[in-house]
Amino acid sequence: MADRPRKGPGWYVISLRPRGEHGGLRQAAARAGAGLIALSPWRLQLRRGAATQRALAAALAAPAVVFTSPAAVRAAVKLRALPVGPGRQWCAVGAGTAAALRRAGVREVQVPQRMDSEGVLALPVLQALDGVEVGLVTAPGGRDLLAPALEARGARLRRADVYARLPVAPAPTAVAMLCRVDAPLALALSSGDALQLALRALPDSAADRLRSAQVLAASTRLAALASELGFGDITVAAGPRPGQLVAAARLPVAAG
Repeated sequence: MADRPRKGPGWYVISLRPRGEHGGLRQAAARAGAGLIALSPWRLQLRRGAATQRALAAALAAPAVVFTSPAAVRAAVKLRALPVGPGRQWCAVGAGTAAALRRAGVREVQVPQRMDSEGVLALPVLQALDGVEVGLVTAPGGRDLLAPALEARGARLRRADVYARLPVAPAPTAVAMLCRVDAPLALALSSGDALQLALRALPDSAADRLRSAQVLAASTRLAALASELGFGDITVAAGPRPGQLVAAARLPVAAG
């Protein structure tokens, strides 16, 4: 007997996460009956040089240390063990970053309710900073709002860029899938840099197809950027976590 043809997902989530970092969104999409199109515009690379090591040591010696992503935590741990003893305040941009810090041995992590740069800057520990050293463990680009805002509050910033985002061409199979699928699309948007990079890298037809997707923006700032870049159907999600982004979609789940 011939196999019955399989029915595809009722809709697709487009991920702009770095290459190899799509697992969380893939699982969240599957739980909602959606497929995933992994349209990575960059990959992550650990920075191992002596200058990075010195910068990280200085950042981790500060009485308050801010990590901007789970990738920043993973990269830092590969370079040196975190000093998890008392006497240091650990801050994370979001719940995923906080979970990565806990896995690295940090017991108490301060996480803002609003999981973005503005939320971190609202944490009580980052208010009175005149002359206070603050470590910032991050990557070039990305959340560049944090560094100038902390310095404007008088902080003596100790920044460590522990990994880099390297542009890559989106996989041809993913680009072909984006143009081919005859199903609603939802773009999970948690990085403005990733979105702009993807639009520059895609052929015009694929970029137009991407702009037809509903945008699931992790913040109002990202929603405004998507509007500026020509997207029309935009929803602001409750936060940047995969489940929060997917839950914001106004699209049908696959039929059982």
